[in-house]
Amino acid sequence: MPEKKSKLPVPQADTSDVHEGLWEKCKKCEQIIFKKELDENYKICPKCGNYFRLTCKERVDMLADAKSFKEYDNDLHSVNILDFPGYDDQLKKYKKSTGQNDAILTGEAAINKFKIVLCVLGFEFMGGSMGSVVGEKITRAIEKAITKKLPVIIVSASGGARMQEGIFSLMQMVKTSAALSILHNKKLPFISVVTDPTTGGVTASFAMLGDINIAEPEALIGFTGPRVIEQTLRQKLPSGFQLSEFQLDHGTIDIIVDRKELKNTITKILNFFQS
Repeated sequence: MPEKKSKLPVPQADTSDVHEGLWEKCKKCEQIIFKKELDENYKICPKCGNYFRLTCKERVDMLADAKSFKEYDNDLHSVNILDFPGYDDQLKKYKKSTGQNDAILTGEAAINKFKIVLCVLGFEFMGGSMGSVVGEKITRAIEKAITKKLPVIIVSASGGARMQEGIFSLMQMVKTSAALSILHNKKLPFISVVTDPTTGGVTASFAMLGDINIAEPEALIGFTGPRVIEQTLRQKLPSGFQLSEFQLDHGTIDIIVDRKELKNTITKILNFFQS
């Protein structure tokens, strides 16, 4: 006779302590990392040292002294002045997913008690692309720094100019560079921090104009992709030529700093300029 099946309930694994977003996968070594461990390690993979990208807010929290950041111009938002198809929907989507009006946070802050003006681009909002709002907020922040006689720090993470805004985006390259020229003439320091990736019109304007240009390890830095450059120059390019280590060797970058040491390094530079 066939064996009777038990009517007793089958024990289930306890999943009450497993939550979505508890783990992260490293794109470089493909290891699974406990999210809390990753956060405590400055979002650097403890297995292989790969740098995870930081959001604007994470970067501000990492650099600024606790509760010292006072945001500028948080009411500015982009408009679809060229009636670019789908742009309005994209803006709504990224505003909702990031809780920001655009790809940048600007404001006044303190870094180890040094008062500074801080601008942080985030790749999480349309690839950190520079539209009219990004350029305007950077320019206004620089103008406030001039008025208050404060140093400026800009942290870049961007794919470049925002194509949906066309010429209005490209104009921001000139505007931000002109504002930094005035800052320089006033003998106020500008520290540029470039992170992965920093490309296009951002690289071709303010990101490379620092009195000191700092980069994170293995950050992608360049104007355009290697395939386009090779086709233009008709030459084979060296391996890793767009990484921060190559840029350091060829004078584009002044120093490469581990993320864990970035705040202390900036403090030393600010102390140097003040002395």
